[in-house]
Amino acid sequence: MRDFVITADSNCDLLEEYIKEKNIGIIPHYYHLDGITYGDEFNLTPKDFYDRMRQGNMPNTMASNPEVIQKTFQNYIDQGLDILHISFSSALSGGCSNVVAGANDIMEENPGSRIIVFDTLNASLGEGMAVMKAVELKEAGKSIDEITTWLEEHIMDFCVRFTVDDLNHLHRGGRISKTVAVVGGMINMKPILRIDEEGRLVSMTVARGRKKSLTTIANDMVETMGKYKDDPDTICIVHGDAAEDADFLAKIVKEKLPHKNIVINYISPSIGSHSGPGAIGLCYMGEKR
Repeated sequence: MRDFVITADSNCDLLEEYIKEKNIGIIPHYYHLDGITYGDEFNLTPKDFYDRMRQGNMPNTMASNPEVIQKTFQNYIDQGLDILHISFSSALSGGCSNVVAGANDIMEENPGSRIIVFDTLNASLGEGMAVMKAVELKEAGKSIDEITTWLEEHIMDFCVRFTVDDLNHLHRGGRISKTVAVVGGMINMKPILRIDEEGRLVSMTVARGRKKSLTTIANDMVETMGKYKDDPDTICIVHGDAAEDADFLAKIVKEKLPHKNIVINYISPSIGSHSGPGAIGLCYMGEKR
């Protein structure tokens, strides 16, 4: 049995130190801002990225580059490694299709090689938590096929709840109408969204005010955790340069579930381009996406 490497998309939002420690291969997603394309080795810091958005500079996003995908995969194949790529939702980006096409080309050129592309139908640390579980299983001695089977059986248990601070970013991305964005902003309404079973971002409800929206997603998390509620696993919080709000949410979560480990990180630019500064996501294991 050949050894294998785990790869993921840059918008899985895992901590950089974790990526380096676990030797996770990363396929970059790109964004274009102020006439410059970012995504490979050349990136803005999260703080700079969100500050530019606050100043009115609106980025555009691009999916992964087929040439970069093939180069990355070929490098691992040349080392005698198979590849398990854990992908960002195919319902939210063309990146997964690009990875599948690149994987097929590489396998055709390298008979006997294996590249499995697993679509998480998820985003941000919803994808990242699936990567973390795959790494855990690999370190426990599980094979690439055993890990893939586990993911297939449990992928709907990776849950994401999301809220944004500025409705205009959802309007810009076509998620809501201009009228809803304007009226909602006037009365301080904050949408609560989730990633559904088909990997799409869909609306759940609304809350009035920032703290109420954060409390709402924390309460919904507890209600939908089911059998995972008592597990000493990890809950992840992501934010669009809103560290104080992320800490506020973490405090609520810790009060409700003191046995859980909490990881906090920035929302990557390719997602933050659509959710905007101030967005907050809560990612966890549960029984109801």
